[in-house]
Amino acid sequence: MNSRLFNILTIILILVWIWADKYLKIGTPAYGWLLLIYVFVLFCGSYFIRFGFFLKSINSAKTNEKWIAISFDDGPAGLKTGQILDILKENQVEVAFFCVGKNIENNEELVKRMIREGHIIGNHSFSHHHFFDLFSSGKMLKELKQMNQSVKNITGLSPRFFRPPFGVTNPNLKNAVMRGGFISIGWSIRSYDTMIKNPVRLLSKILKAMKPGGILLLHDSSETTIEMLPMLLKGIADQGYQVKRLDKMINLNPYD
Repeated sequence: MNSRLFNILTIILILVWIWADKYLKIGTPAYGWLLLIYVFVLFCGSYFIRFGFFLKSINSAKTNEKWIAISFDDGPAGLKTGQILDILKENQVEVAFFCVGKNIENNEELVKRMIREGHIIGNHSFSHHHFFDLFSSGKMLKELKQMNQSVKNITGLSPRFFRPPFGVTNPNLKNAVMRGGFISIGWSIRSYDTMIKNPVRLLSKILKAMKPGGILLLHDSSETTIEMLPMLLKGIADQGYQVKRLDKMINLNPYD
């Protein structure tokens, strides 16, 4: 169900409820329950990107091959991103980095290294502002374009893949993404690596959630992720999986 269909059904339900209140005397408290249900559904539709409620996103690949794509959000994060790149290079693994534009400043060499070593760069907004989801559509689009320009100035590439900050979607964001010609990328495995501090527990959570075509969300700002990453790459291989670069797994060009 998409948001437009939901709104139509909600209007129909309200009309039926008004009729029932008038002729069947169901009572006014029922309206409060209707409002509560409506707000709950809108919250879930906004927060859980995999529902595709406001904005259709690619959350996994349709394949029976034991492939998994790894993605990192919120960087570049200085030395931490450098450590992750070292581990990926040692294991000959290519991933996607969804970078924040403001973090690129003073980390230009890391961005160049990402491309040089076979990784791809995605757009994760310019500011990753706490109130990004309250921005107007025009302001959102300005952020996305500003982030792309930061990458283009360094690499000559303009990312098409976009991951919403916090994974939250709404009608304004959908408008910005459509107008900018971006492709929204979600995930099928949310690691919560910024919250889980035990690398063994984090590793176990991820390995249990793996399925063919899965997209894993990690953060290159997480110390736990850096500690866990070598074990994760070994665990993926031990389970017969192969790390596939995101664009190759979903068969889409990551740049304009």
